[in-house]
Amino acid sequence: MKSNIKKIVLIALVSILLSSCSEEQQNKFSRLGVTWLEGDYKVTFAEGSHEKSWLIYDSKVTAEPAKGYYYFWAMIDGKKRYVQTPIARTYIEQVGD
Repeated sequence: MKSNIKKIVLIALVSILLSSCSEEQQNKFSRLGVTWLEGDYKVTFAEGSHEKSWLIYDSKVTAEPAKGYYYFWAMIDGKKRYVQTPIARTYIEQVGD
């Protein structure tokens, strides 16, 4: 009985909190659902005959399905660069162990 009351109170508090937030704050909460893979990966973007691959070591590949993109940091020409690729045309393979 007490756990049900606690759940109801918690739901009510979260509802009140979210309803009092600005649209930007609500968007930040919705982005908490972003997922990521952490480890060593080969990320390949392919469209038609064009194909580009990046090797990502001991890092994260972040997916934001609602926006349709993967995001990650890659070494390009000796510099760390932020890369964004469309999920629909990108393949991720785990490399190493």
